[in-house]
Amino acid sequence: MTRGFGVDIGGSGIKGGLVDLEAGALDGERLRIATPQPSTPEAVADVVAEIVAKFEWTGPVGITLPCVVKHGVALTAANVSKHWVDTDARALFAKRLGKPVEDVVVLNDADAAGMAEMKFGAGVNRDGLVVLLTFGTGIGSALFLDGQLVPNTEFGHLEVDGHDAESKAAASVKEDKGLSWAEWAPRVSRYVGVLENLIWPDLVIAGGGVSKKADKWLPLLEVRTEVVAAALKNDAGIVGAAAAAAQGIKH
Repeated sequence: MTRGFGVDIGGSGIKGGLVDLEAGALDGERLRIATPQPSTPEAVADVVAEIVAKFEWTGPVGITLPCVVKHGVALTAANVSKHWVDTDARALFAKRLGKPVEDVVVLNDADAAGMAEMKFGAGVNRDGLVVLLTFGTGIGSALFLDGQLVPNTEFGHLEVDGHDAESKAAASVKEDKGLSWAEWAPRVSRYVGVLENLIWPDLVIAGGGVSKKADKWLPLLEVRTEVVAAALKNDAGIVGAAAAAAQGIKH
């Protein structure tokens, strides 16, 4: 078995674990630690180091951030401290983990989840234009053309009816407003409809925590594109990060 290690940083939790890179699945239990508040780069790096140390992992590490990431530098900060903006995250994590910088890969969280789904999950052998949407605290997106990632799309921030899309259709909105699946699904349909008219995807993969309850809401969507649930559910970010680190992918 070829193993890797991934850490998925979110607004509420930081999850990490060993990954079987041949099966595209976690190798054992993952460890989840609440995201520190405020979620400054230094505080988050401490948690990442704690998770990696718990597993006594010494190889390359892949780490996701809910940020646009280019050349290891975070350029935005969604649902984490604004101090991340313009932080050289790759250098920060490498220093905190005591690793050479080439042994650390940092990428956008939705891009990591999408890479995992395309390689091991719902996107296997799917050509054309495929979009992964992660519905969580916000809405993350990953875009693939014939299996190749177009990194750092921010489709969760499309303007829909005068509002930032994720402020109306994220899973957190369902939670905060106490919406039923039947009340939330039209918001998702409206959002996906706007996205469809922009890029005309061949497949939409629905990820994030709500993918575990896909049977409750996917059948309620009124969209023209085929929408399927993410196969790796909430582990996709960890798996994708570990695979990216093993391949030495840099964005």
